[in-house]
Amino acid sequence: MEIARSAAAVGCSKEHQRIYADWFALADPDGDGRVTGADAIKFFAMSGLPRADLKQVWAIADSKRQGFLGFGEFAAAMQLVSLAQAGNEITQDSLKREDLASFDPPVMKGLDELLSRSMAIVNAVRPEKNVTSQVQAPATNNWFRSKSAKKMQTPLTAVTSVIDGLKRLYIEKLKPLEVACRFNDFASPLLTNSDFDAKPTVMLLGQYSTGKTTFIKHLLKTSYPGAHVGPEPTTDRFIVVMSGPDERTVPGNTIAVQADMPFNGLNTFGGAFLSKFECSQMPHPLLEHITLVDTPGVLSGEKQRTQRSYDFTGVTSWFAAKCDLILLLFDPHKLDISDEFKRVISSLRGNEDKIRVVLNKADQVDTQQLMRVYGALMWSLGKVLNTPEVMRVYIGSFNDKPVNESAVGPIGKDLFEKEQEDLLADLVDIPKKACDRRVNEFVKRARAAKIHALIIGHLKKEMPAVMGKAKAQQRLIDNLQDEFAKVQREYHLPAGDFPDVEHFKEVLATYSIDKFEKIKPKMVQAVDDMLAHDIPDLLKNFSNPYQSFNDKPVNESAVGPIGKDLFEKEQEDLLADLVDIPKKAYDRRHLPAGDFPDVEHFKEVLATYSIDKFEKIKPKMVQAVDDMLAHDIPELLKNFSNPYQ
Repeated sequence: MEIARSAAAVGCSKEHQRIYADWFALADPDGDGRVTGADAIKFFAMSGLPRADLKQVWAIADSKRQGFLGFGEFAAAMQLVSLAQAGNEITQDSLKREDLASFDPPVMKGLDELLSRSMAIVNAVRPEKNVTSQVQAPATNNWFRSKSAKKMQTPLTAVTSVIDGLKRLYIEKLKPLEVACRFNDFASPLLTNSDFDAKPTVMLLGQYSTGKTTFIKHLLKTSYPGAHVGPEPTTDRFIVVMSGPDERTVPGNTIAVQADMPFNGLNTFGGAFLSKFECSQMPHPLLEHITLVDTPGVLSGEKQRTQRSYDFTGVTSWFAAKCDLILLLFDPHKLDISDEFKRVISSLRGNEDKIRVVLNKADQVDTQQLMRVYGALMWSLGKVLNTPEVMRVYIGSFNDKPVNESAVGPIGKDLFEKEQEDLLADLVDIPKKACDRRVNEFVKRARAAKIHALIIGHLKKEMPAVMGKAKAQQRLIDNLQDEFAKVQREYHLPAGDFPDVEHFKEVLATYSIDKFEKIKPKMVQAVDDMLAHDIPDLLKNFSNPYQSFNDKPVNESAVGPIGKDLFEKEQEDLLADLVDIPKKAYDRRHLPAGDFPDVEHFKEVLATYSIDKFEKIKPKMVQAVDDMLAHDIPELLKNFSNPYQ
């Protein structure tokens, strides 16, 4: 299975790699091993290609959307430039061409002169290249070791990738709030450097004998250290299958304390779990891009009466938060969802977008039975997954044996092959979406931490100053749902973002509320600013440097010259209408009934306020809005309309 293609994988010869290495040193003036968007604009300009082609080259080379090109991506970009200069169209499949190696390096105008003038500098920098990268890599680690984040506050423009930017924002803005309100005890442990740098992860869940371990072996085309397959619960532990220099297994207690591994948070589940956790390492091209998590079979029937020695649901929830994809495997003969499996699926709350359902071993039943099995599975899932959307289900037989065509027939075989292609396409996309997923999870965590801080701050304010603290705390815990509602109304927060009440009660009962640190407004404001400004700016800085929403002309080949003329006239008419809207639609003497808010909603919100506490509305403030609608906006649109109109 092919997840990503490096420069060598796409047929880049050693001679061309040496040439591109010299070019890369020139395109990477600071020697950090990364060609940023700003660096690329200067260097790629020497190719003489139009902006639209260079935009496509960057989009394909930076398929993981990291915001920079390493040497492999840079070499791939140069090959794409060669194709474009030869008159070929640049598409996502360009790097898969069989004749790619036959193309010479691209013609870069003025590059030879630059190389000859700077050869001495390049030769001086290259031996120190590895040293530079070794020095700069721990620099991000030092952000996590520093006792004071204030010492690390430097402009966000100093970072050279999206992930580095997230690390900086976490240390400077989010982590202080998490520490102050002890967010790590209620929700998720504090993040470390390895959490940001970890490879994308896929977790497999399911009852015993649904083919989880066999599925992993099918992907790898080989077995992995510690793999056991059988009809009964043979995988009795959580096994993380990841890339390593040789084949070996590492015990859970060892892997959980390694600083360069993203498993430090598992220490909170204790030695009972860590003895049932291990890491399986092996050299494999697939594992260079993703990590796989094999899990113990979820128990059913009499077996689930035997309690595990650790919090199985809690561990599953921890991994779910870290994973990029969660595969729920079912067997046609094991469609019942046991109590433990139901708890496990419920623990995935908040990660529904990561879940994919796999109906494995589907060739063990004929086509008619498969149709009934599929319906029964959807009915069972509907009772557990509280969502109106239909869950995506992949049907197939994911093992190394040929499909049992005598049972499913030729139509079933064709279906299985298409389903397998779709599932593998999902897996192929994981590394490409990994950076977006990191940003998504970071934003989710920031919102959760902010709400947690506001809840703690509200509860602390409700505590008495001297007497009756124990009774007041118990009252707050008993009425926690009502306190959540107060916080929601006060800060206008969505109800769906609040934590689970019962879990919050359970953890809160172990604390004295008045012992929490006072939540400073500036800490919450820092997180708000991060969400509103810093993260959007970070993504903008490391987006495609050639991105522009106005760089595509009208497709005249599709609409013809008459259509093009029509589009331009329609655009002029629309702009004229926009200029006249404020003047025509707004009349401050008569307010349209349709502009008034919903009465019931207004009543509901108004009931939470004392009307006499509202500030007096000054007429000049209303007049300012009137003037803006009647004059300022029309003038703004007029000033920036077509100058020839």
